[in-house]
Amino acid sequence: MAFNKRIKIKNILEQAPIDSEVTLMGWVRTKRGNKNVSFIALNDGSTITNYQIVADPTVISEEILKKCSTGACLKVTGKVVASQGSGQSSELNAESIEVLGEADPEKYPLQPKKHSLEFLREIAHLRMRTSTFSAVFRIRHALAFAVNKYFNDKGFFYIHTPIITASDAEGAGETFKVTTLDLMNPPKNTEGKIDFKQDFFERETNLTVSGQLEGELAAMALAEIYTFGPTFRAENSNTTRHLAEFWMIEPEMAFYDAEDNADLAEDFLKYVINYALENCQDDLQFLENRLTEEEKNKPADQRSEMSLIEKLKFVSENDFVRITYTEAIDILRNSNPNKKKKFQYLIDSWGADLQSEHERFLVEKHFKKPVILTDYPKDIKSFYMRQNEDGKTVAAMDILFPGIGEIVGGSQREERLDVLTKRMEEMNIPQEEMWWYLDTRRFGATPHAGFGLGFERMVQFVTGMGNIRDVIAFPRTPGNAEF
Repeated sequence: MAFNKRIKIKNILEQAPIDSEVTLMGWVRTKRGNKNVSFIALNDGSTITNYQIVADPTVISEEILKKCSTGACLKVTGKVVASQGSGQSSELNAESIEVLGEADPEKYPLQPKKHSLEFLREIAHLRMRTSTFSAVFRIRHALAFAVNKYFNDKGFFYIHTPIITASDAEGAGETFKVTTLDLMNPPKNTEGKIDFKQDFFERETNLTVSGQLEGELAAMALAEIYTFGPTFRAENSNTTRHLAEFWMIEPEMAFYDAEDNADLAEDFLKYVINYALENCQDDLQFLENRLTEEEKNKPADQRSEMSLIEKLKFVSENDFVRITYTEAIDILRNSNPNKKKKFQYLIDSWGADLQSEHERFLVEKHFKKPVILTDYPKDIKSFYMRQNEDGKTVAAMDILFPGIGEIVGGSQREERLDVLTKRMEEMNIPQEEMWWYLDTRRFGATPHAGFGLGFERMVQFVTGMGNIRDVIAFPRTPGNAEF
């Protein structure tokens, strides 16, 4: 069987080879008809659009047609003809149908009806066969390609940082441990503690929470690099914004300051969004229509002011607002939601850690544009961020998007050895374990900067999906590692 001779539905729709004989392969979405003719909607994953197969019972046996139920996988050969109906310029008159894989219509869970996203998460192994999820994952692919193309075209080098590491870059302690020790009977040292000297790596290790620290090492040799890989956080959170396993994009650039960092991040975000707008039109239109239907069921005051595509264009076509943390605190403190105590977390003093509700107020209500917040208090930020001359703030940057809140976090990194080691002492970060990181400040240090973008947050923003579990194929969350 020569599978490589098939034509993809995406290609047949673009080329419309009327009167040519072609072979299609795909899965049945729906089948309808009568005793004189059957119409089969076939989809092969290459496009959101199903292709209509017209099957004449005098040509295709009743036994075969009976097996062409929803979910079945078919190989169809026939002639492309001009479509007699609306919605598609051509269709395929089937001359032969081979059922590659049957699907019991009584047991197949994806019947041609509306399914809830909650139900589809329970059958994540099949949900990519739906129109919604096939659209999401085609867009995810396009965004991932755009990420690599953007950095490659700018001369950045792609570095694969380790998934297994001995460091906790964020210092939060929410890591997944990696060990080969017998958990029922681990070896103990003379102090009665687990003896990790007998473990595979001869020390405590965990799954990485970030590739940043290793990325900095590479930037000190290659100048401009980026990482794009899986990261892990053992945060016991079941919100619509958190995953235990997610992908991070983390560029690190030598000879960049905080302003250069913000410029790159803004340009990068606009590029990736524009790439999706230019290359995923059909999928975005489908998801926009889906969202429009969902919006009809919401109260008027909770409906979005812009459609999905309008929102993407709004972000890609407007300059981001740039304000300091101090300016943002003044705006929030004097805002109506704060004065009327409608914020869950009230803003009453400088130094408060901003929550999602504050970030979204700034973006969606106050400025109505994406916002770059800079110069955060050092006490609420990580040890590696460069301290500003005021002694109170660091050269940090968060980029806030509508509907999402923080989508990018970054900073100019602290390149001064004495300032960095003092900060590590203040935060009880053991310098002897980070000797390799400090070496980059001992030998040829230079101003440098970088940022991190949670890839799923970006996919969520571009697709308009409300739950981050719906933009990664097999979500890992507390209590969920089924597939």
